[in-house]
Amino acid sequence: MLDLTRRTLLAGSAALAGTAIAPPFLAKGKADPAAWLRTPYKYDKLVLGGSKVPGGFDEKAVDCPFVYYHEGRFHLTYVGFDGTGYQTGVAVSDDLVTWERQGLMLARDPADPVTRYNVASASILRENELYSRGRPIKVGGRYVCAWHAYPSAGYEEGPAVIGLAFSTDLKTWHREAPILRAEDGAEWERGGLYKPYLVRDGDTFYLFYNAKTAEKNWHEQTGVAISKDLKTWRRHPGNPLVRNGGPKAPDARFASDPFVVTHQGQWAMFYFGLSANDRKARELVAVGPDPLHFTKLDDVLVDVGPEGSIDDDYAHKPALVYHKGDLYHFYCAVGGHYPNDIRGISVARSRPW
Repeated sequence: MLDLTRRTLLAGSAALAGTAIAPPFLAKGKADPAAWLRTPYKYDKLVLGGSKVPGGFDEKAVDCPFVYYHEGRFHLTYVGFDGTGYQTGVAVSDDLVTWERQGLMLARDPADPVTRYNVASASILRENELYSRGRPIKVGGRYVCAWHAYPSAGYEEGPAVIGLAFSTDLKTWHREAPILRAEDGAEWERGGLYKPYLVRDGDTFYLFYNAKTAEKNWHEQTGVAISKDLKTWRRHPGNPLVRNGGPKAPDARFASDPFVVTHQGQWAMFYFGLSANDRKARELVAVGPDPLHFTKLDDVLVDVGPEGSIDDDYAHKPALVYHKGDLYHFYCAVGGHYPNDIRGISVARSRPW
């Protein structure tokens, strides 16, 4: 039964690493402080949707994109929903538009009390540069992914935990015990944790994540935990880093799902906001001089579409990658009205299609 707690609430309404060379479209927008972040041209179609394969892990819907480049192809990790919970799959592409499903990356484990219903890989440690292909990075000979898991059956039911998994080949992953739990956090995160996004800067790891308050009509905001060894984590005392805006702001209810990158000495946190007015979800951004200080820009980077479009309800959950002079901004598009809405993955980019 699709009694979708978070979903129901929402429905209430430089291609080489280290080059850091701005692409051609930036030269025309030097007076625009957000020009280097913009992807105004929507594809306006889903690039990946629910498989509709009976019994498939992604039969009902797909969500939460993350893109990286490995062995000559782009890889898209995503979570699939089968009516019971989340599991994580992988698709591959040569052009970032046509995707071939490769099957499961992380599967739930009925014998594990943490992942018996859900396990969602949200990020794999990759190069930080925005204008890169997002090549994955090894730590001690292993790749690292950050996942979260909800304790109950359904769509994001209950207070999720966050953990890490490790792999030598990006195919077989070993999950470790959770590293962050809601009950160990402050009031702003006591209701449960959401998407983790892992970044390394020098010898320090930053695990950005959004979380919710415990009340029924909760708010979501984004903070960070810090580690030197991927084992011992401390929450930043300045959390949350990106807070809800005022009553009329596009992120008055949620400031969620961080995607954090760098470019020419600046840091950028892409995230989505949920409005308290129209209950629409939109892609937003905050920038700063380091990974602990961000200032929101007024820009809506990817807005919802007109009635009847694939994203007339929500355009949210960012993941970006650079390819052949263009910046691609993947997001989860939700169109239609609950419970008959359609949830899939689409993309916008910096140049017209």
